[in-house]
Amino acid sequence: MRYFLHLSYNGSNFCGWQIQPNELSIQETIEIALFHILKEKIAITGCGRTDSGVHATNYYAHFDFNILSFQEIEKLKFRLNRYLDFNVNIINIFKVKPTAHARFDAISRTYKYFVATQKQPFKNEFSYFFSRILDIDTMNLACQKLILYSDFTSFSKLHTQVNNNLCNILYANWENQDDMLVFTITANRFLRNMVRSIVGTLIEVGLGKISIDEFSKIIESKNRNNAGVSVPAKALFLFDIKYEKELFLPI
Repeated sequence: MRYFLHLSYNGSNFCGWQIQPNELSIQETIEIALFHILKEKIAITGCGRTDSGVHATNYYAHFDFNILSFQEIEKLKFRLNRYLDFNVNIINIFKVKPTAHARFDAISRTYKYFVATQKQPFKNEFSYFFSRILDIDTMNLACQKLILYSDFTSFSKLHTQVNNNLCNILYANWENQDDMLVFTITANRFLRNMVRSIVGTLIEVGLGKISIDEFSKIIESKNRNNAGVSVPAKALFLFDIKYEKELFLPI
C-alpha cells in the first residue's frame, strides 16, 4: 500500500530535505523514525528538494508499507510525532493510489519569502531584514515578466543534475503584510536556488538598480552570473503543494 505523509518542518538545523553524506536531513530523520516505529527500513520519496535552511509549512512524501487501518494510521502519526522533535510535525497520513508519486504528481508548488522592513525580534529566525525602501509596484511589474518565460537558467544553481531548466510560473507577486514584505510564487516546478535568486534580483529592481527591460534580458541571457545574489534561506517557506484529488483513497 502506498501512503502520502503530509508534514511541516523548521529547516534551520537541517541540510535540506534530501539525504546528504555527513549531514542531517529531513528525509533521513523521518526514515530513522519510521524504522524505529515499524521495525522495517522504509524509503520515502519527497515532493521536492528544499535547500539547507529552507522551511516547509506543507510538504508531502510517499512511502510503501502494509495495509493499515484508520486506527493504525492514526497510531503511526501519533508515534511519529512523539519520536520526532519539535522541528518536524506529521500533519497527516493518507492512503493513495499505488502509482501516486509525491514529486511527479504534484500539479503546482507555492513558495513564500518574507522580507522584514524593520527589526523583528520575534521573527528574525524566519525573515530577511532589509531596511532600504523598495518600489513594490515596479517589482510586481517585473514579476509579470516571469510568467512570460519558461527557461530560468539565469536563476538556477550551477551544475545541478536536472534534464532542463524549464518551469511554468503561474503566479508571482509581492504584497505588504504589516511590517513584512511577502513574495509569493507558484509554478509547476522549481530549480535549485531559483526562488532565492529571483528574490535577490527583484530586490535590485525595487532599488532601481535594474530596470524592467534589464530584468527580462537577465532571464533571456540564461546566465546565472547576470542575476542578483541569492537571499538568505531562513526566510523561504515551501507553502503549498497541489495534487489531483483522485490520487487520494478513502481510509
